[in-house]
Amino acid sequence: MIFWTVTALIAFAAALLLAMIIIRAREQGEPAAAYDLRVYRQQLREVDKDLARGVIAEADADRIRTEISRRILAADAQLQKRKSGPAQPRALSLGFAIATALLITGGTLGLYWQLGAPGYGDLGLQDRIRLAGERAENRPSQAEAEAEIPEIQRPEVEEGYIKLVEQLRKTAGEREDDARGQALLAQHEANLGNFKAAYEAKANYIRLADGKVNARDFTELAELKIMAAGGYVSPEAQTDLQKARAIDPSHGPARYYWGLMLGQIGRPDLAYREWAATLRDGPADALWVKGIQGQIEEMAFRAGVEYRPITPGGGTAPALPGPSAEDMAGASELSPEEQQEMIRGMVTRLSDRLATEGGSAEEWARLIGALSVLGETERARTVYDEARGAFEADAEALALLETIAAQAGLTE
Repeated sequence: MIFWTVTALIAFAAALLLAMIIIRAREQGEPAAAYDLRVYRQQLREVDKDLARGVIAEADADRIRTEISRRILAADAQLQKRKSGPAQPRALSLGFAIATALLITGGTLGLYWQLGAPGYGDLGLQDRIRLAGERAENRPSQAEAEAEIPEIQRPEVEEGYIKLVEQLRKTAGEREDDARGQALLAQHEANLGNFKAAYEAKANYIRLADGKVNARDFTELAELKIMAAGGYVSPEAQTDLQKARAIDPSHGPARYYWGLMLGQIGRPDLAYREWAATLRDGPADALWVKGIQGQIEEMAFRAGVEYRPITPGGGTAPALPGPSAEDMAGASELSPEEQQEMIRGMVTRLSDRLATEGGSAEEWARLIGALSVLGETERARTVYDEARGAFEADAEALALLETIAAQAGLTE
């Protein structure tokens, strides 16, 4: 209320001042007749001085005084006529003054309503970062989000297809250890708009796949949860995205949804950075690239960044360290224990390199996220403390680290 009261008073004072000027119609500057009067009076005094010095005769002085007096009377008449001349139309002036006042107050309010943030507190950068971390920790769960959204409209399909899906449900229920059946069930439940049933089947597939899963599987699981929640990235979906990014840091769909999550928790600056780097990596014809292109300009506006179009696939952003496509292809042939050991080896190498050679804040943040996914919470907290010390003079890097730590549950 203090803000609105002060703003209203300022706008009212400015409007009142302009209205008074319009109604009274004051002129700027001095009438010419007033200046002439001062000159003629000064000439009278000069005549008296010349007469006293004997420069002019008494008769000449009287004649000059008479002429100057005549001019004084004429100038005074002009001045009085100007002051008492025809007044401007009062009704028109009053109407114009009211219209001006309404334009100032209403226009100011309208501009703020469009460009400002009504109801948003006056917060500094550190407070906004802290609130974003709290929002990340306390945001609704997957079940709470699903309970709040309206019922999703189901797509129209043929009756025969519905019967086939019902048969698939029955078969998948009878064969609970059939990973392939769960994968098919997830796909067809999603086709029918049953996203909750779809992500439950996808989770069963991942559980039954004996570790032979990749970043795409975890991203698809997160995507189904996001669709079931009406576009909201829940903490459960975030965990799936973290697993996907730990397996393949360059996986485009996971990076898209990760940026979406950052924007939802109040960190559009980090979201824009993630999406900009993802666009540069391309490829240009990917669906998730088109999704980013449709939203990145608004995200840049929220982040306070002057957006310049980014060419997909430009490759101007260096890729962060992580497993290559060949690494992931080889990992799919390994046993679950060997896959876990491979991931731990990659994390260990990244940790050793950062400890000895240093690295960017993004690399430290990725290490923290990967350790939290692996369940090594204490080690992740130790790395977080080391990273804070390394970037204590960089406010932007600290903001990134604090957000990642909050998402990993490392802060109170």
